[in-house]
Amino acid sequence: MIVSIIIPVYNEFHTLPQVLDRVFAAPLPGGCTKEIIIVDDGSTDGTTHLLKSYAGLTVCHHSVLNFGKGTAIRIGLNIAKGDIAIIQDGDLEYDPNDYLKILTPIVEGAADVVYGSRFRGEMSGMAWKNWVANKILTGAANLLYGIRITDEATAYKAFRMSVLRTIRLSCRRFEFCPEVTAKLCRAGYAIHEVPISYNARGIADGKKIRARDGFEALWTLVRYRL
Repeated sequence: MIVSIIIPVYNEFHTLPQVLDRVFAAPLPGGCTKEIIIVDDGSTDGTTHLLKSYAGLTVCHHSVLNFGKGTAIRIGLNIAKGDIAIIQDGDLEYDPNDYLKILTPIVEGAADVVYGSRFRGEMSGMAWKNWVANKILTGAANLLYGIRITDEATAYKAFRMSVLRTIRLSCRRFEFCPEVTAKLCRAGYAIHEVPISYNARGIADGKKIRARDGFEALWTLVRYRL
C-alpha cells in the first residue's frame, strides 16, 4: 500500500528540515511505502528555496499568495496517488514516529479513518486557552454528530483514500478538521482514535492558528450539521 504523507507548509524554514528527516525515517506498517507531498502555500522565508535541495519529494508551489492550510491540503489530496492519506504539519508539534500506530488500523482493515488523539497520549506545552478551545470543539462534534472522540482538532488524521474521495471538501484555512469530521460522520464513517505524543508551540515559535479560527471551526461543525 502507498501512504501519501501530505505536508502543507507556509514559512517553516527553521523546522521543516527536522520534520522531513523524521518523516523519511518514520516506520510504516509492513508492506507500505511512502509518497511525500509538500504543498508550499506561498512561503516567503526561504522555505521554497530549501525544498529544492531535497530528492524523493513531490513538491507543489501552488501560489505566490498564502491561501491557507485547507487549500493546501485539498491540493495535496488531489495529486496524491496513495491508498492512504495522512496529514503532517511542517513544524515539530507532532512526531512522525506515531505513523505506525495511526496507520496500522487502516492497513489491517480495522478502520477507515484514524485520528491521533493528543488527549489520550503524551502532551506537553499546550496553552490553557488552546486546551479549552480543543475541548469545546471536541464536545461540539460529539454532541452534534453523536460520536465519542477525544480530540476533534488533532492535525494527525489518516484516511483510506477511497473513503476520502466520497466527500467534497471546500475548506480554505484551518476549517479542514471540522469539515472533514462533519462530512465523514454524516456519511456514516466511524472515527477510530489512537494515542499520540504532542509538543505544543506558541505564536512566538511560528504557530499560525488564531482565536478567530476556533470560532470558524465551531461554526463549521454547526453549519454542516444543519
